[in-house]
Amino acid sequence: MLLIDSHCHLDQLNYNIIHKNIDDVLRKSYQSNIKKFLTVSTSVENFYIIRKLFKKYPSIFYSCGIHPLYCHTELEKIKQIKKLSQSEKVIALGETGLDYQCSEENKKIQKYFFRKHIQIAIILKKPIIVHSRNAIQDTLKILKEYSNQGCYGVLHCFTENYKSACQLLDMGFYLSFSGIITFKNSILLQETIKKIPLDRLLIETDSPYLAPVPYRGKENQPAYLLNIAKNISILKKIDLEYLAYITTKNFYTLFNI
Repeated sequence: MLLIDSHCHLDQLNYNIIHKNIDDVLRKSYQSNIKKFLTVSTSVENFYIIRKLFKKYPSIFYSCGIHPLYCHTELEKIKQIKKLSQSEKVIALGETGLDYQCSEENKKIQKYFFRKHIQIAIILKKPIIVHSRNAIQDTLKILKEYSNQGCYGVLHCFTENYKSACQLLDMGFYLSFSGIITFKNSILLQETIKKIPLDRLLIETDSPYLAPVPYRGKENQPAYLLNIAKNISILKKIDLEYLAYITTKNFYTLFNI
């Protein structure tokens, strides 16, 4: 059985106390059948760190992008994204998108950066990894602007309602679910995932954030993807190995691997 963590931040794990090094993280993950990883960049500087740390690991892919919360500090660096993203190991642009939870005042620049990422992704024919928090209507609006221009990708850590899910699916997007799906208060999200077609489904940890039950409140790690997968297999009423097969196939399809 092979599981793929389609969205994590391997460079941000606690290597002082919890893990010895990246090889220790990978060993723990392999024991739980998580054998491939997409570690996602959040800034240009972060991309350079990721590329240096994980260059020798064939099981680790990476993306190149600027998180919406960091747009205001990366004004001049957006110009570097296209060149950096041409690397074969960069399989996606992002994470990019809109985050209005902590940064209402930066809406304009977030939208500008989001559109720039999409435009570069279209030119390079690579998918985008979309972050959307408290901003789903604006997120959908911008994605629809480019829906007929070759824009495609995934909305990571999906927590929206079924109506929003359908709009994303209609645009050809994939939906990725995190440890939030295991939370007791995620009843509406659990009902939504039951309706999501299997061929558009991805799973992720978003580690070190959003650890699933029974690790909620602790640092998340890729090994915990197994707990997320087990929970989703129960909700979808399918065998765990089949869920692993279909989400792996979806990952390869979306990211052109």
